[in-house]
Amino acid sequence: MDLFDLLQGHVAVFLLMLTRISGLFMVSPFFGSLNIPVTFRAGIALACSVALFPMVDAMGPVKAPPTILAYTATVLGELLIGWLIGLVAFTSFAAINMAGKLMDMQVGFSIANVMDPTSGQQMPLIGSFLYNLTLIVFVVANGHHMLLAAIVGSFQAIPLMGLSIGTTMTELFTRYTVGIFLMGVQIALPVTFGLLLTNVGLGILARTMPQLNIFVVGVPLHILVGLFILMIVVPFYVLFLDVLFNEMYGDISLAIQAMH
Repeated sequence: MDLFDLLQGHVAVFLLMLTRISGLFMVSPFFGSLNIPVTFRAGIALACSVALFPMVDAMGPVKAPPTILAYTATVLGELLIGWLIGLVAFTSFAAINMAGKLMDMQVGFSIANVMDPTSGQQMPLIGSFLYNLTLIVFVVANGHHMLLAAIVGSFQAIPLMGLSIGTTMTELFTRYTVGIFLMGVQIALPVTFGLLLTNVGLGILARTMPQLNIFVVGVPLHILVGLFILMIVVPFYVLFLDVLFNEMYGDISLAIQAMH
C-alpha cells in the first residue's frame, strides 16, 4: 500500500480529526489563552485526537479527496468547525470584556490599563478583573470540559467532510454579535445607573453651591461610588455567570446543528 492509499484511509480520518480539534484550541476560552504555550495546546489536541480516533473511525470509512486542492478545502472546513465552536464560546467572554470597558469608562479607570496575559492585549482595570473572574468560574464549573464534550459531540452531529454552512449560520452569528453588545450593557447597567444618579446629584450640588469645585469632588466620588456598587454586585454577578454559561452551551449546540 502506497502513501496515497494510506492517506485515503485511517490517516485521513486522524488528520481531519486533529484539524477540527485544533480549531477549538485556537480561539476558545481557557484553551486559546496566549499564556498557554502553543506546544502544550498542540499536545493536548494530539492527545484528544488519539483518544477519539477509535470512536470516529468506527463511524464509517472516510475517503480523502483525490486532489491536493480538494483535500486542502476539506482541511479548512474541519478547521472552521472547531474554530466556530470556540468562537461561539468566546462571544460570552467578549460581552464580559465590553461590560468591563463600559464600567471603566464611567468610573474613570479607562486611562489606566493592565496587560492581560490570556489575550496579550491592554485591558482596563475593571474589565481585566471581571474577565479573569469569569475565567476562574468557568474553569471551576468545568466549562472547559463542556467545550471538549461539544467538540466530541460535533463528530456525531457533523461527520468528517460534512460541513454545510447556510443562511441559518449567518443569522446565528448576527444574533451572537448583537448579543455581545446587549449583554455587555446589561452587565454594566448597575454601575452605569449608579454613576448616572451620582452625576445628577453633582449637577444639583453645582447649581446650589457654585463655589464648590465639582471637578475636584467628582473624580474621587465616581471612583468610590463605582467600586462600592461593584462590591455589592459581584456576588450576584457570579450567580449570573451560571445563566451565561448555560446560554453559551445552548448557543454552541445551535451552531453545531446549523453546520450540518
